[in-house]
Amino acid sequence: MLFCVMDAAMKHLIASYPVVMVTWWRYVFAVGFTFAMWWAAGKRPITREMLPVHILRGCIIALSAFTFFWSLTRLTLAEAVTFSFIAPLMVPPLASLLLKERMQAGNIAAAILGFSGVLVAVGFQPEALTQHRIEGIASVLVGAVSYALATVLMRARAAKDGPAILSLLGAAVPAIVLSPFVLLGVAGDVALPRSAPDLGWFVLAGLCGALALQLFARAYAQAEAQMLAPFEYTALVWASLLGWLFFAEPVALRTWLGAGLIAVACLWQARRLPTDSPATPLS
Repeated sequence: MLFCVMDAAMKHLIASYPVVMVTWWRYVFAVGFTFAMWWAAGKRPITREMLPVHILRGCIIALSAFTFFWSLTRLTLAEAVTFSFIAPLMVPPLASLLLKERMQAGNIAAAILGFSGVLVAVGFQPEALTQHRIEGIASVLVGAVSYALATVLMRARAAKDGPAILSLLGAAVPAIVLSPFVLLGVAGDVALPRSAPDLGWFVLAGLCGALALQLFARAYAQAEAQMLAPFEYTALVWASLLGWLFFAEPVALRTWLGAGLIAVACLWQARRLPTDSPATPLS
């Protein structure tokens, strides 16, 4: 839900600001909030051993965020979130490959059931595939693939590093990675929020992103990536609702039918007992 609120704030902002600049400020403000969380959690040292995976993860997060937010210039909020749901389907094989998690039939079935709900919600309208939409779909798919990889890398370090460090580095590294693009791409253009209300939207995006990442880190420290992945599909409900409330984006009946299938998949997963211990961290 928090990630969807963040997406709605970002969609509002990118109507008036360059996407790379908005994405950068989202992480800059998130750094402030995650730093406060890290400080309150006891200021656990960030060691050299932690950095390689977190730097890689941060670079992937920056790519995922930029491509997803750019897709919001081409697609409705609900559409962008829906197409991004290829990510949960990719998490089990990636977790199996990188973390040696054993792929379980129940997790795969839940992911497929949830994605079936996505297909019902989207429907298929060939005449709607304009060049504009194709660009948006391509961008969001790149974001989804990179997001899935970043999720698996978060799972790899979650149990050892803890949510405070995961959240802080998950905001700081993307902010650093995006800084040169902001300096090069926005020089002489808009680099700062123009008004107090816009500043408030930037702060909201940073806060929601920081809180959501903190909750994700706590979750992935406790359960396998492939077990948690189907719960990503609940974003469809929030994205549809927020798109309708704030952007007057219509919500078709098929969207709610698809949401029903997604709910079944998530309830099924919630009733299944976890069978794993914390992930073995990547070295």
